[in-house]
Amino acid sequence: MKLEKQILIDELLERIQESPFLLVVDYKGLTVTATEELRNRLKGAGAKASVTKNTFIKRALKDAELPDISADLVGQTMTITGEDDVTGVAKVLKNFTAEFKKPEFKTGILRGQLVTSDQMKVLADLPSREELLAKLLSVINAPASQLVRTINEPAGSLARVIKAYADKG
Repeated sequence: MKLEKQILIDELLERIQESPFLLVVDYKGLTVTATEELRNRLKGAGAKASVTKNTFIKRALKDAELPDISADLVGQTMTITGEDDVTGVAKVLKNFTAEFKKPEFKTGILRGQLVTSDQMKVLADLPSREELLAKLLSVINAPASQLVRTINEPAGSLARVIKAYADKG
């Protein structure tokens, strides 16, 4: 194998190993401008998209000992990897596809498991990690806030009675 090809495969392998997910989409029909827009949106979600030869993907997945997705590696292929939560990336893909009618999700691997198109749709509809953390924090804080209001209520009632008495005379 030529050195240049091996370098490209090694770079892809490194990206795959550092990412909790690998998404594969068919970008056929996207203009250069739309492809750049997709890359920018994915970058904002903490992901990187790159056009990759199918044979390189097969080789990198084999070297990484990940599931075989060879059947889905046909046509023009773009790989998406990231360092963060896959739900944000799934939302970007869903919104972009709704807007541009492309790219078409082929397959994916999430933490070593295959991901289908239907599973990606479910992931896209989930709240983001930040939203879930905010909801959890509000649930945790609710009893403490209620306790503080309950403790302060007798003192507040007493202050209102004294003020009413002072206003009266």
